[in-house]
Amino acid sequence: MIVRLLHLVVIIKIFNILIVKKSKKKSAFSFIKNQMDINFFKKTRILDGGMGQELLARGMKPQGTLWSATAILNEKYHKLLHDTHVDYIKAGAEVIVTTTFASRKIRLRENKVEDKFEYLNKTAGELAKKTKEIYPNILIAGGLPPQNLTYKEDNRSSDEISQDFYEHAKLLNPYSDFFYLDVISSVRELELAIKSIHEFKKPYLIGAHISRGKTMPSGEKISDIIRNKKNENLLGLILSCVSPENFKLNLDELKNLGIPFGFKLNSYIKTNPFPNLDEHEKDKKSVDPKEFLGTRNDLTPKKMAGFAKKFKDSGATILGGCCQASPKHIQEFSKLLK
Repeated sequence: MIVRLLHLVVIIKIFNILIVKKSKKKSAFSFIKNQMDINFFKKTRILDGGMGQELLARGMKPQGTLWSATAILNEKYHKLLHDTHVDYIKAGAEVIVTTTFASRKIRLRENKVEDKFEYLNKTAGELAKKTKEIYPNILIAGGLPPQNLTYKEDNRSSDEISQDFYEHAKLLNPYSDFFYLDVISSVRELELAIKSIHEFKKPYLIGAHISRGKTMPSGEKISDIIRNKKNENLLGLILSCVSPENFKLNLDELKNLGIPFGFKLNSYIKTNPFPNLDEHEKDKKSVDPKEFLGTRNDLTPKKMAGFAKKFKDSGATILGGCCQASPKHIQEFSKLLK
């Protein structure tokens, strides 16, 4: 009788342990789910800066036109890439973007490494995940760039564009808290990208590009992006890779969208790349944008943060940097939250 009672006690203890473990797993999952709440960007948040230009500034030698993808393809740069993610976080970034802007198929095809498509994107995800293991409170944005040329509307067939976005997103999905549609130049591309990521059931942040004035390279306005559309998984909309002055020009329209908005600011002399981009694309010598857009020396971290403060005071809640926005720029942005 005593032996049976002891057996019963042991069984009850084991059962309780299993229940606790299951409860903890559920709580952890709930925490992750709650961490990427759809209202995340209604509070002011800090994004990272431009990984490609920062890697170049730190000594990465680009291979052909692979730009930032060089740091993934060449294992000797993996630590450099990881350290750069870390430095942005230490500067105050709450979100890091996977280093996948140049790992789209067209860029890999140009450099005869299309067979590395899966490896490059998975490795970028793994390096971002490795960073998150050290800093568990940060979020990873799966970066989905334009699937053809940068700063240009993609006029290929809808099926081709959709397939490219889908294949890119599928590889990044396991590593991403949300998707970031990065420097997209037309409403059509955005709509196709959003449909392509639908099955992954993750929120997304739109990064629309305006080279100059108040319209995207396609000629469409920012308000055309969300007009009469269902946006249940939309986290917000930012203008990506734009000058502070051009963001200011579009500020009123962004404020009237009724959703969280913000920016990823660059430090280029020109905000309109044509016709220099067309000439540069013919040569395919490299894709360092500063070669044909130029570098502004006046946008110091403090000065760029001055712009960011004005935009924040006007309602912007998503503050980040793009090309040539270093960890020092992000550090100045993060001071605006104190």
